[in-house]
Parts: sequence; C-alpha cells; structure tokens
Amino acid sequence: MQFPAPDLFSSHRLLLITDQLPAPADFLLHRFLHLHLRQSKTAKCFVLAVSESLERWKSVASKANANVTHSESFQFIDVFDQHPPAQNRGEGPLNVISLKYIYDILSAKLSDSQTHGQIPLVILDDMTSLEWLGVSLLDLSRFARALRALCVKMDAVLVVRHHIVTPPEPDALLQHLLQLCTYHIEVRPLASGRSGAVSGEICVHLGPSMKDANEHVISRTSALQYRLTESSAVFFDKGTSTGVL
Repeated sequence: MQFPAPDLFSSHRLLLITDQLPAPADFLLHRFLHLHLRQSKTAKCFVLAVSESLERWKSVASKANANVTHSESFQFIDVFDQHPPAQNRGEGPLNVISLKYIYDILSAKLSDSQTHGQIPLVILDDMTSLEWLGVSLLDLSRFARALRALCVKMDAVLVVRHHIVTPPEPDALLQHLLQLCTYHIEVRPLASGRSGAVSGEICVHLGPSMKDANEHVISRTSALQYRLTESSAVFFDKGTSTGVL
C-alpha cells in the first residue's frame, strides 16, 4: 500500500501534518521529500528547518536511497542561520523581521528555480517550536498565511508540521493552520499504546478549501496504520499486521 497518493502533491495545496509525542511524524516529512525527488530529476524541494539538522536529512535520505548530498533539487534553509542585515534586525534571535527575511529568501529561491511543468515542494518541519521559542501567535499566523500565498503564487505545494501537546483540545495556532490547510494529515499513536507490529496510525481530513471533494480522505474509523523501519515506514490497513512499502 502506498502513502501518500502521488496526486496529493498538487500545486496550491497546503498539507498540514499534526503529530503527538508518542507518534512523531518525522518519517512522513522525509518520505514526502524522497517521493517528490524521485518524480523527476528537475523536481525542486525546499526545507525550512527548525528542528532537524542537514545531517539528519542527509542520513535518512541515504538510508532510503535518495541522494540529496549533491543534488541541486534539494535546498536546505536553516531557519536559525538566516539573519537579516544588522540595520534591519529587530530585537531577539527570532522575530517578525527575521521571519520576513526567511520568507524573502524562500521567495527568491522559488523564483530562481521555476521549471515548467514541475511543482516545487516546500516543507516547514516544525511550526510549533517557533512558538515555544517566543515567536508570537500573531507573527506565526501571518508567516503561515504569507507562505501559503507565496506557494499559491509559485504553483508550489506547502507542507507544515505542527505538534499537538494537549489532545484533543486544539491550540490557537493549530486552529489557524486548520483554516488555511487543504488537507490535514493526522499522525496519531494507537489508543492501546505502541506495539512492535504497529507504530501508529494516519488519518486524512479535508481542509476548508476541499469541502466538496472526498479524494484522499481517511477517517479515524478506517485509519491507515504504519510500522516504522530503519529507512522508511510500512503502511497497511487497520487491523492487519502486514504491508508493503
């Protein structure tokens, strides 16, 4: 069984991934990258990294036989290494000005790498940690909306990961992201706890802009289960213990 479906990566879409501490969704971010790069030699992917290092992305890609070390298709932007000119820098290491600077960098890279017929992929690996580090909800909401508008303009697909700390109550940032997303991909731990055969389960919900469509939807009652492997994950229908990559 394959997840995600290839046509999930359509332009103008915002795919919101939520996870919880017992079931982190790192593997999905890496899987999205690998699948996208395998679609075409000219496919472009930009990672806005908050919580994972370049070495980690390279290591996981190597195990999945996806070479990103010398690939021009993969561009890594460390959020904490991007600093605006001193005269334009606000107070603190991360603020609305530096977020705008990151936005400007991504905008320039997307403009320079536009390829006819190819959909760029933009991954923001951890929105939640920015809030934990002191970036205001207002600034993050504006940043998310600006990234969404930029990716629509550039015919790109945007993937954003958000950690859920207090399920089932959605926090204010999550509520904002849910209003922006095309699909909400929910990675959840098993109610019975993690086992050797099953690491967690995945549900896919429609966002506000996809109200009249039912494609790709996976309800909680028929959630797709997965088992993590050294290089990726195995997916299978709920209630079974076998699957294929």
